[in-house]
Amino acid sequence: MAVREVLSIGDPRLRQRSAEVEDVGRADLQALITDLRDTMAACDGAGLAAPQIGVPLRVVIFGISHNPRYPEAPPIPETVLINPVLTPMGEERDDSTWEGCLSVPGWRARVPRWRRLRYQALDPGGQRFEREVEGFHARVVQHECDHLDGVLFPDRMPRGLPRG
Repeated sequence: MAVREVLSIGDPRLRQRSAEVEDVGRADLQALITDLRDTMAACDGAGLAAPQIGVPLRVVIFGISHNPRYPEAPPIPETVLINPVLTPMGEERDDSTWEGCLSVPGWRARVPRWRRLRYQALDPGGQRFEREVEGFHARVVQHECDHLDGVLFPDRMPRGLPRG
């Protein structure tokens, strides 16, 4: 449908907690998913959350086959999560991968993330599903779902960044 503007760090909308999606069948939700897909592809993103395009709903999309921003990353199937819930599996964290964000242009950092996790969500058809993932796939899911709570990756850096 449309490539949307990606909000940048400093925009207060990125710091808000997003609302649960109440009706998965609503027409504007399907249009939002299409816009997320188109915007993610146009920006060479590995994922994108609805708040990044100014829509405060708990919806994310992610997936890569080949991505110039993450050339070493393994493929991840394109996935849409509506109202996701993440559950870490074990205590192991990983900070060996450089992470970036379309909303924090020009920055990359090694951010500690859970190595393995389970996610549960609704798909675009309203069906509940769950997956257990690890490595880069787990990192991408955590990064995108952080946006739903108003968290940006610099907030997860060991020393954080000063807030102004």
